[in-house]
Amino acid sequence: MKIGYFLSSEEYGPHEQLAQATAAREAGFSGLWISDHYHPWTDAQGQSPFVWSMVGALAQAVPDMPITTGVTCPTVRIHPAILAQAVATSSVLTNGTFRFGVGTGEALNEHVLGDGWPEADVRLEMLEEAVGIMRELWAGGQVSHRGTHYVVENARLYTLPEEPPEVLVSAFGPKAVGVAARIGDGFCTVGPDEELIGRFKAEGKDGAVVQAGMKACYRADEADAKATALRLWPNDGLPGELAQILPTPAHFEQAGQLVTEDLIAESITCGPDVDLHVERIQAYADAGVDELYVQQVGGEHEAFFAAYREHVLPRFG
Repeated sequence: MKIGYFLSSEEYGPHEQLAQATAAREAGFSGLWISDHYHPWTDAQGQSPFVWSMVGALAQAVPDMPITTGVTCPTVRIHPAILAQAVATSSVLTNGTFRFGVGTGEALNEHVLGDGWPEADVRLEMLEEAVGIMRELWAGGQVSHRGTHYVVENARLYTLPEEPPEVLVSAFGPKAVGVAARIGDGFCTVGPDEELIGRFKAEGKDGAVVQAGMKACYRADEADAKATALRLWPNDGLPGELAQILPTPAHFEQAGQLVTEDLIAESITCGPDVDLHVERIQAYADAGVDELYVQQVGGEHEAFFAAYREHVLPRFG
């Protein structure tokens, strides 16, 4: 399993992300994930740079690092025809190594223009139609489309990569995994769910890549790490569909009051014990993940990259 680095567009600004990407390359990480958010989950995280500006900057700063959005919602806030152009240009800038991670999104980011937030089944319909439009545009011809959710009229992309970009689809339930297997070149997830990953591999394209994201808070003191993770990322401890339907950072902060340090430590690997970090990473490998992207929460990046370079990455070849 390859191990890459996960750039957080919620916690770090543009210059910090570029510095982290360079440090990740020097430490031996294999590639980059970058989140696509209009808002952070909570005000404590405090950032939200525009992902398409960042992809362009990263393509110049670390040209040898493959980049995947983890993940973009191509259905509400930005029309899929516009995102098709952004993705095509990003693929050209990265010499074809850019991969487009997509998902059905969250109200937190997608309601900002006053659009309604559809129920989950409708969001899956929108995602499938959006991916179809983008693939048609990447084929290079003039596209007109009048579908259930989108209209495109006489659109054509003139700047295109040599090969159409790969689309990796995020999914967290059986129905969504079925859509991912049908329309995706790969699968994105945030947990080592062996059942969902196995279903995707059974139903999806042969050789389709499975990517996953994982958070860590590497700090010298475990108690400090847990407190830091809870302060910055209480949303990681929320159950069910809350992450998809809550509309503002304030709502996530309110819900996050129910999350404890012990609960957050179940989803964020906290502290300096490299064996624990390796154990958590191994769970993803055992579940069938091909590429895992690790995010460092709460700063302390110099120590994180040193520990992973010396003690974690060598264990995974």
